[in-house]
Amino acid sequence: MEYTHLPHTDIEVSKICLGTMTWGRQNTESEGHAQMDYALDRGVNFFDTAELYPVPAHKDYHSHTEMIIGNWFSKTGNRDQVVLATKIAGPAAFTKFIRTTGFSPESIREAVDGSLKRLKTDYIDLYQLHWPERSTNYFGKRGYFPDYKDHWEDNIHLVLVTLADLVRQGKIRHVGLSNETPWGVMRYLEEAKVHHNLPRMISIQNPYSLLNRLFEVGLAEISHRSDIGLLAYSPLGFGTLSGKYLDGEPPENSRIALFPNYDRYSGETAVEATRAYRDIASSFGLSLAQMALAFVNSRPFLTSNIIGATSLEQLKENIDSIDIRLSEEILEAIEEVHQRFPNPAP
Repeated sequence: MEYTHLPHTDIEVSKICLGTMTWGRQNTESEGHAQMDYALDRGVNFFDTAELYPVPAHKDYHSHTEMIIGNWFSKTGNRDQVVLATKIAGPAAFTKFIRTTGFSPESIREAVDGSLKRLKTDYIDLYQLHWPERSTNYFGKRGYFPDYKDHWEDNIHLVLVTLADLVRQGKIRHVGLSNETPWGVMRYLEEAKVHHNLPRMISIQNPYSLLNRLFEVGLAEISHRSDIGLLAYSPLGFGTLSGKYLDGEPPENSRIALFPNYDRYSGETAVEATRAYRDIASSFGLSLAQMALAFVNSRPFLTSNIIGATSLEQLKENIDSIDIRLSEEILEAIEEVHQRFPNPAP
């Protein structure tokens, strides 16, 4: 395994992060525990979850993933071997069963205390805002079109004040963003720069894959110059970059088969691009999944690559990608496809 540091900390994390959002729906608790056992044995010490998980969001399942992780900590006593990240759900129609009060101080405190209880721990290493409160472009939305009915008030200062209090209490150690835009990242960084008593955002968890390289536009430079690390999610585009959706009907129990509306990475152009990437991988004797993950692993702005799997076989292949080095010839071939099909699945 390879390791990096969470920016501005001495916390060493594996460059492969274990994603958990299928546990509680596509995976049982025992399967989740088996994945954590295997990942930790392979040197993966960084786990990411959220109060929202598993996905899709549902009032009967929400927070089950955190409970599964908490039960594993209780059973194994391995909490001190894991760098743990979780998130507060942002405001949205599909999360109204969690809360409707956004990132108010009361909401943040309630969310942190709930996660601590479910995770059976007294601290969270990295606490993230799952998506912005304001109306902006995320979750596959192309472009920015102002919503003049959006009466969002800039309460970023109050959010950071609340998080600072939780840091002082020892409930969280560091803070990060997720599904954020360049404006949002810089706004949070500037607030912490001006007010030195406020915590600095150290990471941003955004989508990044062969099918979605939008992080490179704006955010990559911010990552480099302001030292805020990318935690790349959906590096296989909901499994699309495994190639399993290219030939006929999706496999039984796959995400697209179970949840057809999760088609963010399955548009016509994305499928065409995926076929082209599969041809490259095949010509160099690689699986498409491992080439796709190795590409993400190679990016200079990456702190950790969040992989997810529904089987131990998939998990092994995904973790093994850390040992693959892509040649200049492969990278040039990938760039040629990217020029033909730039970011087909934002």
